[in-house]
Amino acid sequence: MSMPLESVPFSELLRQPAETAERLARTRALRLRRRDAADLVLMSADRAEAEGEVVDLTARLLASLVRRDPGLVREALPTVLPWVRFLTPEDAKQMADEFIATAEAAAAVGNTAALSQLLTEWRHTAEIHADPDLYRVLATPSADDFGPVPRPVRE
Repeated sequence: MSMPLESVPFSELLRQPAETAERLARTRALRLRRRDAADLVLMSADRAEAEGEVVDLTARLLASLVRRDPGLVREALPTVLPWVRFLTPEDAKQMADEFIATAEAAAAVGNTAALSQLLTEWRHTAEIHADPDLYRVLATPSADDFGPVPRPVRE
């Protein structure tokens, strides 16, 4: 989990742009809270580029290590993401394989949104496995069930 960002109202940036931007010298980034839209993050370009380089290097390094020892990530994931322990062994293997492939691809295009989405989806799967009542409800066929849902086609 990442460190919380210092948070300021978006209006503060509009009213006091120099003072608000000056706060970046004392913090990694600023979260700009907006009332009717998603919050924004303000950080220096140098910081954003440096963080991007670290993410890219980490993904490439991870992919290289996995090629040498595919079990490495499968063994490490439960210590980094404890909720992985709720997945079945088959799901945990599939999650690790998808994580590596997605991390490598995300680094190649410089956008981690797909990796974040993958982690969210697998965490929700683990939450279902962790709750026996919920799992039973979702795994039990129902008269209202219209069958398997096909995977969405990405355009």
